[in-house]
Amino acid sequence: MLPTRCLLFLSCLLLLPGTAGAGDWLREEAAIMGTAVSVELQHADAAQGRALIARVMDEMKRIDALMSTYKPDSELSRVNATAANSPVPVSSELFRLIQKALSYSALTGGAFDITYASAGYLYDYRAGTRPDQASLKAALPAINYRFVRLDEKHGTVSFRRAGVRVDLGGIAKGYAVDRCIAILQQAGVRNALVSAGGDTRVIGRRTDHPWNVGIRDPRKRDGIVSVIPLEDAAISTSGDYERFFEENGVRYHHILDPASGDSARALHSASIIGEHAIDTDALSTSVFVLGVEKGLALINSLPATEAIIIDNQGLLHYSEGLAMVQQ
Repeated sequence: MLPTRCLLFLSCLLLLPGTAGAGDWLREEAAIMGTAVSVELQHADAAQGRALIARVMDEMKRIDALMSTYKPDSELSRVNATAANSPVPVSSELFRLIQKALSYSALTGGAFDITYASAGYLYDYRAGTRPDQASLKAALPAINYRFVRLDEKHGTVSFRRAGVRVDLGGIAKGYAVDRCIAILQQAGVRNALVSAGGDTRVIGRRTDHPWNVGIRDPRKRDGIVSVIPLEDAAISTSGDYERFFEENGVRYHHILDPASGDSARALHSASIIGEHAIDTDALSTSVFVLGVEKGLALINSLPATEAIIIDNQGLLHYSEGLAMVQQ
């Protein structure tokens, strides 16, 4: 079995079923934050367990209302609308999450950059449309995390130039998952899973066994390339198969390289294992943009963090800790 500080991945991986055990196992799914949210937990009192699941779903909805770029009345939308004109006072919660995101921008040399949205908003993956070269060229100069200014004394966010937009999609779901796990832990729950799209965290075990997680084949919807047992771990996966369209044989997906404003194409998926989903969320996006060599170098430099990468040829690559387990 892998070390307990390992990985879990849903959306780019598939949760495998466990067996029944002592106490009631309860599970619920809902569409929140633009993705599938799933909660599974064990509780001796079914009514209390269902009440806790409801609290988790409410927390997901609260964070979505705060940080969605699709809701014009969200706090983040208000920042995008006016922060280039004057500093915008924000809640301490949003301030800290943006601060955390910028720390990952610095760590990854800009591979993780919430200002990718300055060009990202020009793509419509459902409609299968993308910006023309002139539009992309005009938007690209606004992508730079250094344009986001945080004033801790006054609790404000401002942008240093016009045209800057931010999107927390690469970190907010992981943050929400961690918040929900904290709710369950504070209520005394010992065995549970919370997932939001490709970001998942587990505590304890699934009955008498670890949580078994299968990593999905990026090109076969029902295919699994690896199965991993996990306990007390978070995992996030970024893949090129969740939101995409193809044009003239080229796949355009939602994970953009901040340097080009175009989809990063060195990998098919990057799965990161760690202690907290907020970190694995940001790192999975970062590694996807960085590619195999630089991505693994980053993960190998971080404590209690591992990676499974599938490159654009379909080959698997493991971080140092997992490579030792595979031998």
